[in-house]
Amino acid sequence: MDNEAREAGSKQAQSGNPVEDEDRKIRRLQIMMNMVMSVICQDTDLTVEEASELVANSKRAALAMFPDKEFAYDIIYKPRLQRLMNERFRLQ
Repeated sequence: MDNEAREAGSKQAQSGNPVEDEDRKIRRLQIMMNMVMSVICQDTDLTVEEASELVANSKRAALAMFPDKEFAYDIIYKPRLQRLMNERFRLQ
């Protein structure tokens, strides 16, 4: 795909309906969080420090997408990630 077509597709995606843009961002967030959780579960070489860094980076990325939604992150994703870290690394 050439640059012009890529830019046109990007502009079309950005200039769409605000509801569609919000849905797209939510879907990206869900995919990102699923990937983070999968890496924590499946990467046998991952250290607890690296996993903690992944969790912290995922929160920063989520808040960059949704700056005013820290509370939502804390009630939706934080408990899942804490449970996963506890199970994976036998933390208490």
